[in-house]
Amino acid sequence: DGEVHINELKNGNTEMFWNPTSEVRRQRLKRHIVLFEEQTDFESERLWQHVTSAINKGDQHKATQEKFVLEEEQRNAARERRESGTEWKPLLFRHDAGTNEWRYKYEDLRPWDPLNDIAQFEKDGILQTMERHLSTRMSNHKATCINNQITRHKRSAKDCRRRKTSDQPSNHSQNTESSCSTPESVQELSDDDGKYLDVTGLCAQCGKEMNHLKEIHSAVLSLQKAQQDIHR
Repeated sequence: DGEVHINELKNGNTEMFWNPTSEVRRQRLKRHIVLFEEQTDFESERLWQHVTSAINKGDQHKATQEKFVLEEEQRNAARERRESGTEWKPLLFRHDAGTNEWRYKYEDLRPWDPLNDIAQFEKDGILQTMERHLSTRMSNHKATCINNQITRHKRSAKDCRRRKTSDQPSNHSQNTESSCSTPESVQELSDDDGKYLDVTGLCAQCGKEMNHLKEIHSAVLSLQKAQQDIHR
């Protein structure tokens, strides 16, 4: 947050290296940390608390001592595990044998999708992304219902045309033609191509899910507005 200077020991000159303006301070990301009393023994802030305290007091000798004590405890623990044959299993990291590096287990390297991703957050050390898309099960179920409706209507229209062009109409076919010539009033739903589909036969679950979709859409719009306000 403060100024950083470069001190040239040979000639005693001092040069300004970094001077954060008020504009820079306003744009910085907010730091989110776990409350100290809620941290486990191996979280960095708690683990290095005595070293940090000595550094903040300007006591470099004390900081070095505390660092030595901490690292010696870790060496002893590793030696005991090795002697007892106990395998160390990290909670949040895995070892990459190819690069010989430790990698975070839950890293998310895919590009941010502004149309689908709402927010990214960390809970109990695990990085998670809140998304707005529907589950595959719900989408597939809805698509199946609509496709069934389209198939039934196409079959019905084909039967009507066949009966109308019949060379030997009967009383039954005439009655059927009359019933086919006047379509019933139906509830319509626009598909992706701009055509309209009859959705009166959708199952109760789809009707409930469509109402739920409206609620989700309203909630997403509210979240988007909040994000825009935060960004500004």
